Amino acid sequence: MANFPDLKGKVVIITGAGRRAGIGAAMAYRFADEGCRLVIADIGRAAGPEFPASAIGATEEMESIAADIRALGAEAVTAVCNVLYEDQCAQLVATAVEAFGGVDVLVNNAGVGYLMKQLIDMSAEEWDAVLGVNLRGVFFCTKHVAKQMIAQGRGGKIINIASQAAKSGFPFASAYTSSKHGLIGLTRVAAIELAKHKINVNAICPNHVTTGLGGWQNEFFSKALGLTLDEYLLAMKNRIPLGRPGLQSDTANACAFLASAQSDYITAESMNVSGGEEYH
Repeated sequence: MANFPDLKGKVVIITGAGRRAGIGAAMAYRFADEGCRLVIADIGRAAGPEFPASAIGATEEMESIAADIRALGAEAVTAVCNVLYEDQCAQLVATAVEAFGGVDVLVNNAGVGYLMKQLIDMSAEEWDAVLGVNLRGVFFCTKHVAKQMIAQGRGGKIINIASQAAKSGFPFASAYTSSKHGLIGLTRVAAIELAKHKINVNAICPNHVTTGLGGWQNEFFSKALGLTLDEYLLAMKNRIPLGRPGLQSDTANACAFLASAQSDYITAESMNVSGGEEYH
């Protein structure tokens, strides 16, 4: 159901949107409901031990999501983009321009949340993979989308998907937490620098969302903490004031709001979408 009429026809790039159960796909469907034109991007194929097939958005799955969106009456194209590489991020923007004539919204959603180890056990390669995707990749995509938006001269919205870990620390997540804290800093600086071009830059900080990755995280952390899965899930529920973990739709709805004209006076913010669990 469309809630933001001004979004109709807007061109939206979403990175990390190639997995059906993921937050990125939920955002794509949400924007499709608003009549947006979508560029759905993901890495497309496995790329070594840090990016296994079980953790990435495959090309076939991306194409399937895009086909669903087209069946709903919205426009969508796909783009294979490994955000570790600047040239691929630049090409992602070029794909949007070629397909739809420009870019109005960028959602930096691609992230690595499955390389979880104690700090003393984490390898340099694992650390670099997490920081590379979660922070370096956002820098590259933001840089090239911002250049396009400036050239267009009509402003735009950039939304970074951070995490509760952008504001609080968690065991086994040194690289992830560091990357998300850094993402808040990048969000603030980009918002200040790009404001004169009427480009708003904000971050969303969800708490735990049980996607495919979220299910893996539940298993990992319950074992690491010496709890059964049921005990872990109950403890999670009990610490959230609204009584449940986040849903993909919670983040997607916040994203649609930040992309809309209703948020035109909001920039440099880090919005908690956590049921009251995170309030810093």
